[in-house]
Amino acid sequence: MSDMTVPQAVRQLRELALSAACAAALRAAARLGVADALDDDPASVDEIARTVKADAGALRRLLRALASNGIFTEVTGDRFAHTDASRLLREDTPRGLRYTTLWATEPWTWELWPRLDEAVRAGRSVFGDLHDKGFFEYLHEDAPESAAVFDRAMTQASALSAQALAGVLDLHGMAVVADVGGGQGGVLRALLERTPALRGVLFDLPEVIANADPCLRPGGSLGDRVQLVAGDCRREVPVEADLYLLKNVLEWDDESTVATLRAIASSGRPGARVVIVENLIDGSPELRFTTAMDLLLLLNVGGRKHTRAGLEDLIGQAGLILGRVEPVNSYLHMFTCVVSA
Repeated sequence: MSDMTVPQAVRQLRELALSAACAAALRAAARLGVADALDDDPASVDEIARTVKADAGALRRLLRALASNGIFTEVTGDRFAHTDASRLLREDTPRGLRYTTLWATEPWTWELWPRLDEAVRAGRSVFGDLHDKGFFEYLHEDAPESAAVFDRAMTQASALSAQALAGVLDLHGMAVVADVGGGQGGVLRALLERTPALRGVLFDLPEVIANADPCLRPGGSLGDRVQLVAGDCRREVPVEADLYLLKNVLEWDDESTVATLRAIASSGRPGARVVIVENLIDGSPELRFTTAMDLLLLLNVGGRKHTRAGLEDLIGQAGLILGRVEPVNSYLHMFTCVVSA
C-alpha cells in the first residue's frame, strides 16, 4: 500500500500561504464579540450566534477555523468553549489582547502586505505611495478609529510589561522620570504607583497626550505628580528629567531613532540616565512575532525591530554612553545609557 501521507513541508507551506485567513478570523471574532458572548461554560453555536447577531452556519465555520489554531475548542454537541488564548480576546480580560489583535489587522494592513516585495526591493516604506502622506499623519487625519485602536493596543501592550519593568527599573535617587513616546501613560502610571516620591513627565504627540490615562491628568489620582507635554520626540524633547524612558518607541527608520536619542542627549543634563526597552530580534523566544512586526514596520514607517548590536550602534551614533544591557523578562531587554558631559 502506498504512503499517502502529505509531507510536512507541503502542509507547512500550504498553511502559511493561507495564514491571512487566521488573522482575518481573529479580527472577525474580535469585532463580533464572540469571546465576550462565551462565558465559563460551553455554549452552542446557535446560542453564540443569537448573542452576537450572526448567521449560525457561518459562525460555526469561523469557530471551527479558530479552534484548529487553539482559539476556542469544540466540545460535544456542536458546542464551543474557551481556551486560554480565546479568553485574551474578551473585553474584560486583564492584560488581554483584543485591541492588539484589531490593530494588527486594521484595513490599512491588508493594503500593505501585498506590496512587501516592493518594500524589500526598495528598502523603504511603501505607505506614502498608497496614501500620499506619512503613516502617523494618515492615522490621525484620515483614520481616527484606527488611531483609537492603536492607542488602546499600546495600552494593552504596556499592561503586559509595565509591572515587570517597574520591578527591575532602578529608580534610586531619581526625582523625575520622563516617559518619552509613552502613549497613554500605562508604564508611567505603574512607576508612579510603585514609587510614591517620584514625579513624572508623559511626552508624546498632541493627539496621544489628549487621551492620556485619566489618572495622570489634572484632577486625577496621580495628576499632581505628572506633567503632560506634547511634541515630536524626533525633533526635540524639551523636558528636564533624571531618567528618560523609551519603551518600544525606537521602531522607525534609523535616522529617526538617532534623531530622537540626540534630542534627549541635548535636553538631558550630563549624567542623566536614558533607558531604552525593546524586544530584540536576536535571542527572542517570540521570533515569529518579532520578525513579523519587523516586516510590518518596514511597510508602514520604514522602521525595524532591532538586533542588540544594531541598537548599540545607533546609541553610539547619538552620543550616549551605553552601560548595562539586561533582560526585563523573557522577551524585553533594557539598555541603560548616560548623557555624556
